[in-house]
Amino acid sequence: MKKDIHPKYNINSEVNCACGAVFTVGSTMEKINVEICSQCHPFFTGNEKVLDTAGRVDRFKKRAAVAKTKK
Repeated sequence: MKKDIHPKYNINSEVNCACGAVFTVGSTMEKINVEICSQCHPFFTGNEKVLDTAGRVDRFKKRAAVAKTKK
């Protein structure tokens, strides 16, 4: 490998989430700011946060239920 071409790897890089969670990871950056993490993401928390614009989600769920019954 060539010398002095690789970035410095930090073992304890601090990650700050918009929800307030702070944890450490290994990265080439010292501080990382993220908008969503595993503590606030709906997939990991199980909470469904859906912005229903004009009933689109309800209409989709109705169509999906009708399609499932037809099969």
